[in-house]
Amino acid sequence: MKFLIVYSSKTGNTKKVAEALARVAPIGSEIHSIEEAGDADGFDVIFAGYWLDRGGVDEKMKKYLRTLHKKKIVLFETMGADPESEHAIIGFANAAMVLPEGNTVIGVFALQGEINPALLETMRTMGITTPHSGPEMEKCAAQAVGHPNKVDLEKAETYMKSFSEKCQRYFV
Repeated sequence: MKFLIVYSSKTGNTKKVAEALARVAPIGSEIHSIEEAGDADGFDVIFAGYWLDRGGVDEKMKKYLRTLHKKKIVLFETMGADPESEHAIIGFANAAMVLPEGNTVIGVFALQGEINPALLETMRTMGITTPHSGPEMEKCAAQAVGHPNKVDLEKAETYMKSFSEKCQRYFV
């Protein structure tokens, strides 16, 4: 099986996760940044990685997802919030809604990523409020420092290994 790993990364968090996945992906798999992503034909599964932007997929990945047709897709996301939170689930739902009909999401996983310090400063100085701003945002930002870390990247590798084994068992 050949996997295509395509990622959109603004601060490097999602890129780190994509690279961890690629290290243990099946032979013949490829990794590309969203800017270099080519044709998805010829790949058995597409891993689409993005950073959450206001609870949804960033614009570059949205555009890419809309080009996919009749593909098996694994969505992976990075975010400042807890990756097991409702925020993560909403992110996956929003990503799935972007996909054209006929695609199948066959896996999802989320990892925490450090919040862009420039974004935090902008929100503080401009008084931008969101459902997650204020004390909740500050708490998330503090907990997210240093993520994705070694443990997070090992989780990504473990996910890929397990997923690859299941694909060999069920899809070949």
